[in-house]
Amino acid sequence: MSQPLSDRILNMSTSATLAMAAKARELRGEGKDIIGLSLGEPDFNTPDFIKDAAIQAINDNYNSYTPVDGYVELKEAIITKFKRDNNLTYTLPQIVVSTGAKQSLANVAGVLLNKGDEVILPCPYWVSYSDIVKLSEGVPVEVKTTIETDFKMTPAQLEAAITPKTKMIWFSSPCNPSGSLYSKAELEGLAKVLENHPDIYVVSDEIYEHINYTGKPHASMAQMPSMYDRTITVNGVSKAFAMTGWRIGYIGAPDWIARACNKMQGQITSGANCIAQRAVITALNADASVVDYMIDEFKVRRDLVLKLLNDVDGFKTNTPEGAFYVFPNVTHFFGKTLRGKTINNATDFSLYLLEEALVATVTGDAFGNPDCIRISYAASQDNIIEAIKRIKEAVS
Repeated sequence: MSQPLSDRILNMSTSATLAMAAKARELRGEGKDIIGLSLGEPDFNTPDFIKDAAIQAINDNYNSYTPVDGYVELKEAIITKFKRDNNLTYTLPQIVVSTGAKQSLANVAGVLLNKGDEVILPCPYWVSYSDIVKLSEGVPVEVKTTIETDFKMTPAQLEAAITPKTKMIWFSSPCNPSGSLYSKAELEGLAKVLENHPDIYVVSDEIYEHINYTGKPHASMAQMPSMYDRTITVNGVSKAFAMTGWRIGYIGAPDWIARACNKMQGQITSGANCIAQRAVITALNADASVVDYMIDEFKVRRDLVLKLLNDVDGFKTNTPEGAFYVFPNVTHFFGKTLRGKTINNATDFSLYLLEEALVATVTGDAFGNPDCIRISYAASQDNIIEAIKRIKEAVS
């Protein structure tokens, strides 16, 4: 019997982060004591003042379909947030609220990409970028970076990657999985290249914006005067406010792109969850300092992870400036045999750590960098200490 599934789904990769989480759950089901350092999810609870707003919305009988692009009050809160935190001015028609930032990204790809259009992805990139681009019949073009340059694309690399087919550039800052972030000066350098290519658009994924350890203001590509009219700024509340399951993301974009995203979303999911939207109004109207306690703790954990990993032979690290990941180079182990298992690549190494150290990480292959693994420190300090102790023993 022929396979009835579409080529579209057969050619799509499974999310490596979700696959590793599923494998870890399977081993836990077998009674294994797995420490999970694979998921990009804060281990804090959603702040009480946000939960209280959701409860109030339920009591106020918010239960009807929502506007496709979001409640006006939420869009106004997003406009206020963009101005307050990013010095970006948007109007109501330029904002679209979606069911998570992932849907925001899928909307943008769906409305801007035609078959064969190229999208430049500085590596490493978030695991879903490549497949979202492919799903819209675009062509991902990977630009390799290294740990020596803190995994950031240079203007020269950007210029070299541009072809007549280049339609867009996608990147995250702070970056998942590397934790790297682009300074304003570095974005200005990239923008200068793009000034000579006026038909190229930028997706700037800023979901980790507030998890920034530099002490300097977050820089947005749309702040560059030459790039405002062709940058789609993607954000949400999942990471900074510990609201991953609430599923609210949003974009600020040129109004013609936002209208197109609104049209597409109207045929797929319509508006996002009503209760979550009401809660996010409260979250975004609050000063970002209300979550400083989480950021402070993440920084302590980052420093702890780096200190412990620097005591493990074979791990090469840099110092991430944001997010809650480290992305060590592990090529030292390639070609070696550990406990009877040959390590050929980062995928082998990540699976080895899961099976032998009982620690879940994610292979860098999933992020376009086969030399590294991603370690999330969205876990307690005790779990981090125990996990890296196990890793050290497994590779010794």
